[in-house]
Amino acid sequence: MKKVLVITYYWPPAGGPGVQRWLKFVKYLKDFDVEPIVYIPENPHYPLVDESFLSEVPKDITVYSHKILEPYRWASLFSKNKTKRISSGIIKTENQSLVEKVLLWVRGNLFIPDARKFWVRPSVKYLTKIIEKEEISSIITTGPPHSVHLIGYHLKQKSAIDWIADFRDPWTTIGYHKKLKLSKRAAQKHKRLESMVLKNADKIIVTSATTKEEFQNLTNQPISVITNGFDREVRLTSTLDDRFTISHIGSMLTGRNPTNLWKVLSELINQDNDFKKSLLLRFIGVVSDEVLASLALYGLQDNYELVGYVSHQEALAFQDTSQILLLAEIDSVETQGIIPGKLFEYMAAKRPILAIGPKNWEVGSIINETSAGRIFEYTNEIELKDVLLSWFEKYKDGELSISSSGIETYSRRELTRKLSELI
Repeated sequence: MKKVLVITYYWPPAGGPGVQRWLKFVKYLKDFDVEPIVYIPENPHYPLVDESFLSEVPKDITVYSHKILEPYRWASLFSKNKTKRISSGIIKTENQSLVEKVLLWVRGNLFIPDARKFWVRPSVKYLTKIIEKEEISSIITTGPPHSVHLIGYHLKQKSAIDWIADFRDPWTTIGYHKKLKLSKRAAQKHKRLESMVLKNADKIIVTSATTKEEFQNLTNQPISVITNGFDREVRLTSTLDDRFTISHIGSMLTGRNPTNLWKVLSELINQDNDFKKSLLLRFIGVVSDEVLASLALYGLQDNYELVGYVSHQEALAFQDTSQILLLAEIDSVETQGIIPGKLFEYMAAKRPILAIGPKNWEVGSIINETSAGRIFEYTNEIELKDVLLSWFEKYKDGELSISSSGIETYSRRELTRKLSELI
């Protein structure tokens, strides 16, 4: 059985989507004759915690850890809430306080590529011995944080070990990168480090075809697309909400503010009293102040509820009982290749997906391919209104459903099979 060292920052009890990708790969790799050994930080500063993931860690795997110096712990002394938002990727674009401006400048210009950079050097020293001790033949680094890839780079320089770099998100073209108040020098350094990783990793994994195309302009190394997926039974029957619920699972960031949806819903509640009484927008996770302001602007303040962050299992239950599942992405060219991990769990829930995102969003091809819902651009209002009215009529008749197909290819086990062939 081939041994592979997986180097990841996010690991249970970390919450959110970042932890699930490699937790699930590790769960199934032994089924394909690959033994994973995991390396994680000993004392991480996770913005989200979900203790329920601990029960999913396989009992028979080896996990090594080493201390990390976390600047976010110091920053939280000045403003705990603002630090948590920034470390979670929630960056306000307007009315930033002086503390937020300073934190962003420091994050972007002093902590390159990110605030976990201080874990690189001690990890390389520590893992050099572990690789020899465990007779490891391959290493996998997964980012963000992209500083984890620098661990792989330096280990590669010290030995002839095979190195796979997994990019769950792009590096310099990710949406929040432009908001970090980067100096010209800092921006150039990010680009240089990105190029260094892409040109020296033996193999590269990305989660979308768009990111693959982007990286092919930066490196000649082989690039494979392995999306995120779902690891649950596909929902067959479940009691649905009595109300016409449109649920969003995860962080509703400032840029993910589908104002065309709010506008259409505002028109519908003003035109139809039954629609007004039935509609319930449900947000499970963090919601930015700007999104809440937009909801109030369109008169939807009585038609939404904020559930807040819940465990992964609770989130799945909300998905199963919702009438409609909302997926939104920032309206920009840079986000065309972003495929949120929750898309695949939405598909497993077998509820209609309402997706709103940028033109040529890669999510659209997956939704259309599987007949899992409908996708709209931010400028589309007329067709969006027609679809919502159609779904509402079906909801009233107790017949709102979808007939999706082909989603099994996105199961975590099938995706791990693809990974094992790459290893």
